Amino acid sequence: MEAAASEFRRARSPEAKRQREASILEAARALGRERGIRDVSLTDIAAAVGMHKSALLRYFETREEIFLRLTAEGWQEWSDALSALLREAEDPGPAAVARAFAGTLAARGLFCDLLAHAPLNLERHVSLDAVRDFKLATRAAREPITAAVRAQVPALSDQDVVDLVATAVSLAGAMWQIANPGAEVAALYRSDPRLAHAVIEVEPRLARILTATIVGLAAEAASARD
Repeated sequence: MEAAASEFRRARSPEAKRQREASILEAARALGRERGIRDVSLTDIAAAVGMHKSALLRYFETREEIFLRLTAEGWQEWSDALSALLREAEDPGPAAVARAFAGTLAARGLFCDLLAHAPLNLERHVSLDAVRDFKLATRAAREPITAAVRAQVPALSDQDVVDLVATAVSLAGAMWQIANPGAEVAALYRSDPRLAHAVIEVEPRLARILTATIVGLAAEAASARD
């Protein structure tokens, strides 16, 4: 561990620093998948990459900045996957769009976890520059989604898609938390039939709600034109 930490301190080139940041982000990503974002500390991340906590702070100001960076990367990766899926859809319409949103989000548990934490605490414990960079990254990631959705449901405006994306990611973040309680709570839900309503499947529920949302937005747009 000490040798690894010393080697980290000696690196000085821009490329070496980028590699360190990438190593830190990858360690945080792995720990987040394993434990959940809430239970990963800055010390945990530092230990995973063989660094002292004080050394890690040379690259990221807080654990929240690390996870906010991962959230921004998640937005871009999700945008690419969702946009490609929508462009390939053979049955355009609200239900197909909703299924694409729900399926791609439900398949990305870490991203859903990050989505829930981003507005609650990740954005609140970083610099204004970090918040600005994050918001610009999410805006850029939303643009190809907007184009792909409007190609499938032409009645929707750009603002309609902004609202749809906001609804989708907010619900996905919240639903993932509900669907993934602690082990003891999950066992309680399974043991008591009266608590069956607390056990949810993210993808079908999200798809149903988003279908209704898209249909409603399209109907509202049609009504406004009439």
